[in-house]
Amino acid sequence: MSVGIEAINAYVGRACLGVRELFEARGLDARRMANLMMERKSVNLPCEDPVTNAVNAARPLVQALSPAEREKIELVVVGTESGLDFGKPISTYVQDHLGLGRRCRSFEVKHACYGGTAALQTAAAVIAASPVPGARALVIAADASSVAARATYWEPSQGAGAVAMLVGNDPQVLALDPGANGYHSFEVMDTLRPRPDLEAGDSDLSLMAYMECLVHSFRAYRERVPAAELTTSFDHLVFHTPFAGMVKGAYRRLRRAESPAAPAEIDADFATRVEPCLRYAVQVGNIYSASLYLALCSLVDHVPLDAPKRLGLFSYGSGCASEFYSGVVTPAGRRRSAERGIAAAIADRYPLSLPEYELISDLSLHRMAGVRDHAYDTSAYVDVYERQFAGRGLLVLDKVVDFHRRYRWS
Repeated sequence: MSVGIEAINAYVGRACLGVRELFEARGLDARRMANLMMERKSVNLPCEDPVTNAVNAARPLVQALSPAEREKIELVVVGTESGLDFGKPISTYVQDHLGLGRRCRSFEVKHACYGGTAALQTAAAVIAASPVPGARALVIAADASSVAARATYWEPSQGAGAVAMLVGNDPQVLALDPGANGYHSFEVMDTLRPRPDLEAGDSDLSLMAYMECLVHSFRAYRERVPAAELTTSFDHLVFHTPFAGMVKGAYRRLRRAESPAAPAEIDADFATRVEPCLRYAVQVGNIYSASLYLALCSLVDHVPLDAPKRLGLFSYGSGCASEFYSGVVTPAGRRRSAERGIAAAIADRYPLSLPEYELISDLSLHRMAGVRDHAYDTSAYVDVYERQFAGRGLLVLDKVVDFHRRYRWS
């Protein structure tokens, strides 16, 4: 029985900032923009957090189900590195605000940007083992960056959003190849969030760890699938994307290790098989645990799919863990993804001015983990809120009362 992603949707935020504008304002070296390969990044408002990102990504998928189908969701699992409590998972808020039934497993998983894949693979195993016909899982990879690391080269890549996936036995978006997984993990302090208000790390070390994991997880995959060959086994490749330039460099490294060729040939192969997965990331930025799955949405929305196609997918999380796995996407999966209108949502974001961005970044301290009491007054950024949220039925953070987060629909 096939298991995998039946439906998928991304929430890409409702506001954005131009990366070139940020480079100029911060006095960053403009020559490094070519390495980033980014144009804009999504920005959460102070009344948004990982819960609102998760719910706003998942709600269209849940609303498309019949009441009977909703009752078949027996697992809600959220992969995130933006947890709001050491004990309470954000999946409880998600389950509640989506109106899901109580006969349901609910939990949160964490391993930096690998968390979304950990959630997906766990859910696939649960559904494969379930004796209930039509059982489904709701998997969400959701993150919200901490206060941007101002005047560093991390800041331009920090995005915001979530990707939600329904996992079941009709996996038109991505039917997972059973047992076709390669892993590579080890201890490294490349990036970290030691406090709610801080993202830190060593960008060069992170890049090296990512590349090492890509090569070794693919080799581990080939041990499981001996006939696999990098250039012929996969119609397309999908990568975790902290920023698009990182993926381009990593793919060159993988080709040199596995299937050497002239640089022009490698670049042509990259443009055909990999580049389509980067188009949303160029506009949204790094959304952490959801980045690989936004890349999957991008690929499915931008390549012809007149027949089933096999994809190779690479997931990486700092610290670190990695996995290379594969699956098959179908024309029906492309149609299902297109119904969600992700490209239109990206185009519909509010373009922040730099003063608006600075204000929003300052106020976002109040939505971080550890806040005990706070009311979220939108008047300081009323123009953005009224244009992008008011009357749209999106979940927003209303207040925190003795650590308990309270939400409302806009």
